[in-house]
Amino acid sequence: MKKILFIAIAVAATFTCFAQKDALNKTNKDASLKLLYSCPMHPDVTSDKPGKCTKCGMDLGLSKKEQMKTAVTNQYACPMHADVVRSKAGKCPKCGSALVASKKEQMKMETMKMFTCPMHPDQASDKAGKCPKCGMKMAKAKS
Repeated sequence: MKKILFIAIAVAATFTCFAQKDALNKTNKDASLKLLYSCPMHPDVTSDKPGKCTKCGMDLGLSKKEQMKTAVTNQYACPMHADVVRSKAGKCPKCGSALVASKKEQMKMETMKMFTCPMHPDQASDKAGKCPKCGMKMAKAKS
């Protein structure tokens, strides 16, 4: 009788663990960045990826709400491909151009930078050192 009870508890614990793991995976998938694109002339036409408006054929762009969200979040976006958005600086996987920081990230860099690269003002640091892009010595930022 004790063996049956022990097996029943083990089976219940196993199912509980797997159920929680699945719930966590679903939550993480839902937390991924999803952008909403809309037509500038027909805001009711929306899509989860860039494309053309079904009514007028214009290119779909980021909706006003998405533009506001990306402007204040810690994100970097490609200037050529609005659908390429990352949480860290880097290069666009489609065209290779440098990702541009959001307004919030630019303001944060402005307040904390004390040293900048003379050739790359977007490269800032709170310590003296060398520019990660070109290797030049970082200069004191001008206030």
